Amino acid sequence: MSVSSSTNDGVAPGGAAAPPGLAARLWRRDLPHYPETGRRYLYLGIVVLTTIVLYYLLYIQYAVATSIMEHYRMTFGYFIMLSVIGNAIGAFASLFAGLADRWGRANLVVYGLLVAGVIVLVLPHSPNKGVYLALFAVLSLIEGIVLVATPALIRDFSPQLGRATAMGYWTMGPVIGSLVVTTVTSATLDSSSWQDELTFSGIAALVVFVIALFGLRELSPALRDQVMVSMRDRALIEARARGIDPEAQLKGSWRQMMRLDVVGSAFAISVYLLLYYAAVGNFVVYFSATFGYSEQRTNALGNWYWAANAIALVVAGLISDRLKVRKPLMLVGGIGSVVCTAVFASWATEPKTGYYDFAWLFVGIGIFGGLAYAPWMAGFTETVEKHNPAATATGLAVWGWILRIVVACSALFVPIVVNSVTPIVEHGAEVKAASAQAQQALAITTAHPQIFAELGKYPPGQAPPELQARAAQEVGVPGLQAVAKAQPQLKILKEHGTEVQKAAKDGPGQWQTWWYVALGGQVVFIPFIFIMSGRWSPRKAREDAEAHQKAIEQEMAALG
Repeated sequence: MSVSSSTNDGVAPGGAAAPPGLAARLWRRDLPHYPETGRRYLYLGIVVLTTIVLYYLLYIQYAVATSIMEHYRMTFGYFIMLSVIGNAIGAFASLFAGLADRWGRANLVVYGLLVAGVIVLVLPHSPNKGVYLALFAVLSLIEGIVLVATPALIRDFSPQLGRATAMGYWTMGPVIGSLVVTTVTSATLDSSSWQDELTFSGIAALVVFVIALFGLRELSPALRDQVMVSMRDRALIEARARGIDPEAQLKGSWRQMMRLDVVGSAFAISVYLLLYYAAVGNFVVYFSATFGYSEQRTNALGNWYWAANAIALVVAGLISDRLKVRKPLMLVGGIGSVVCTAVFASWATEPKTGYYDFAWLFVGIGIFGGLAYAPWMAGFTETVEKHNPAATATGLAVWGWILRIVVACSALFVPIVVNSVTPIVEHGAEVKAASAQAQQALAITTAHPQIFAELGKYPPGQAPPELQARAAQEVGVPGLQAVAKAQPQLKILKEHGTEVQKAAKDGPGQWQTWWYVALGGQVVFIPFIFIMSGRWSPRKAREDAEAHQKAIEQEMAALG
């Protein structure tokens, strides 16, 4: 029995079942019957809204990354460690969420969102970077659980013939979450701090938590443990549910998911999304270091990507359900992504590339990404159902684990491949400021290198009198005073100027290498499309649907 069971333990006087109290209604969320269309859409909408706000909470950190690093005096390596540890914890949390097949999904989503919202409200008040890391790890734990529970709910409430559209809406969660992040920050960072940005997201999470607390329900285990092809199956699904033992359905579920079409497909989509991970976690750093964009300008650029991707996800889902096939759309999306990413990688070493050149390229990447991903989510859940429909959350847990491990590895290897990032992130801003402030002093020292080389052998003001006299004669007293005043800035330039200058020169080529790694992930995705469940031909898919409907009618007739 699911822990969210709607079974009533209380009995009213006279033997009548006592109506459940408020506490029971807020914990026991099982539906004994498949919901009508309006209520089903309500539940789907709440799940999508929950997913959006959860990713808003998670991704807001990356949109204000440079401000957080500066506030806590984090090195870039430490900030990367946040992502690596967070995703590693999220990976194993995803495996834990596989228990949603036994425990139910809705409470994991509802109360997970509450915990996540509170954590993000506390994050800006972390006294040091160690506490910040610990809180972010807990946030990642919650995200890893909800990553599995929310698509499982989407699958439960969406028959196969509408699955791609529903998954398109669910996939809008991380995409619109990213869009909310970039939209809010690009509009408010002029007048607010990074702490304010996190607070905005935490408040939004608590508002959605209240909606989910009272509004979200889930199917009983016997209903969700069956394959539902269309809404016409509803009566038969409910009739069959009376004879289903949920515990028996789950025997050997983990072993059943250890198949090439499940594990291989999960790995393929995970490496396909390498560019997406970089967009979330590294675009602010990349465009700042390579093109001099501010956080606000980079987030505004990201709006083009996220908006195009969000629209494409829904449109691709609608087309996929209309044609009743997944694979052709995945193939077109995969090939289109490869082409667009190859162009993007080729521009990585061209600092003269314009803002709108990137914007329109991101529109293309977003469209093809949506065309591949929404049908893939539908096809993956259908592949899992082929092995055991009762193990949907288990199959999604395998996917969530692999996805988070790949994200953690990508976060770990970015600063290794792009080693120019560290000096630019850690010292680029102060070197730039020092260069501007010490411009006059630099001109003077450059014009008189020999005399300042000799003066540099002694502590300030302690050079021999004859050397000081010669310096005053050659450079002039005002020049010496200007150089003395700029000593703090000149020290910064001496300690970090060379490495920052070298990093700025090497950075574009190193980033280009990483973009080619992301391109390789997209190429790997394409052959795995062929091993997934589902038809290539819309005609044959329609024939399958018609044959299924006849079988349903015959079984219903036999049941009377």
